[in-house]
Amino acid sequence: MAKIIDLSKPIKYYPDEPFFMKVKIKHKNHKEGSLLLPFLGLPWNKRPKGFVGWADDTIKNMGVHSVTHMDAPWHYGALSGGKKAASIDEVPLDWFYGDGVVIDMSHKKDMELITKSDLEQYVKNNNIKIKPGTIVLIRTDGDKRLGTKEYYSVGTGVSGEATEWLIDQGVRVMGIDQWGWDRPLAKTAKLANKEKNPDLFWEGHRVGIEKPYCHIEQAVGLSQLPKDGFKVMAMPLPLEGCSASPIRLIAILDDDKEANHED
Repeated sequence: MAKIIDLSKPIKYYPDEPFFMKVKIKHKNHKEGSLLLPFLGLPWNKRPKGFVGWADDTIKNMGVHSVTHMDAPWHYGALSGGKKAASIDEVPLDWFYGDGVVIDMSHKKDMELITKSDLEQYVKNNNIKIKPGTIVLIRTDGDKRLGTKEYYSVGTGVSGEATEWLIDQGVRVMGIDQWGWDRPLAKTAKLANKEKNPDLFWEGHRVGIEKPYCHIEQAVGLSQLPKDGFKVMAMPLPLEGCSASPIRLIAILDDDKEANHED
């Protein structure tokens, strides 16, 4: 029997998230839900025995990038590979299920790039095979900062060259366990200004303008996984015309495949 591991960030209010990312959920209890019964023509005293009412909830301020989510080519730019970039509902569903690989880059320090050489060396040293359709997950342990201001302001990032290398191996979906695929936005903007090199900003994302691909941001728990030998499912919602979608990211392991518990 297969073991399923949830790699999704809990969806709730995080007070230290940026204001534009704070998810708010309003819960309506069963008694509140019962207030609708008279409008349906069912008097309160004639409700089914034992039935109080139904619970309901409303999600507020949840942008498509607020939680564990899948970025579509449309997020990176209006064009991808010289054609109209695909919104999340236009990306083929078979992209989002496949063999999984974890590349451990948890030694990387704040603002230190993950390079093409880093990926090539890790794959070689660990005898990992990446083939078309493989879903590559980059472990940074950035999820350990979840719930703090450092979650979005501290981290590494995947270079443009490294992102392109993954695409060239046939990877259509890749992911990371920190706030974003690239280095922290505010710090990278300052670095780009200081170095007078605007190409430093959002370099991993911008690869998608030339080569279509999707990536997952804000995964959690990659330390639970082995380096390979498992499946990944990362299905987005069919949000028409949207740049991304929340996902329930899961890994599927065979019983005889031991998880990796390195810290």
